[in-house]
Amino acid sequence: MILEHVNMTVSDVERSAKFYGDLLGLEIRWRGETANGWPAIHVGDQRSYLALFQSPSPTPADEDYARVGLNHFGFVVDDLETAKARLLKLGVLPRAEHDYEPGKRFYFCDPDGIEVELIEYAPQTSET
Repeated sequence: MILEHVNMTVSDVERSAKFYGDLLGLEIRWRGETANGWPAIHVGDQRSYLALFQSPSPTPADEDYARVGLNHFGFVVDDLETAKARLLKLGVLPRAEHDYEPGKRFYFCDPDGIEVELIEYAPQTSET
């Protein structure tokens, strides 16, 4: 089983698609409108994607872990330091950096304040 997509309401689909594309190398898979006429973009790769929908009246994201709902989502990257450099180039500071088994990670908020985690897992060694 794989997670095919995450559906997110954002304040500007073009900005969000560019942000995730620049950070993670994601490509636009589809561009159009939702059934109710809102602008929409799917950005990802051949396996999975972010479905971005632009709200006509966005409200800020809420990082309240005490509320029921989505807290954050994470992407596995090959090189966390390279991803951090791209994030800094986009003007976003990582926070809550952790190194622990089985890898290392950090969190940040996207342009709409949605929390995202980037993870780099330690290489697996084979026992022979």
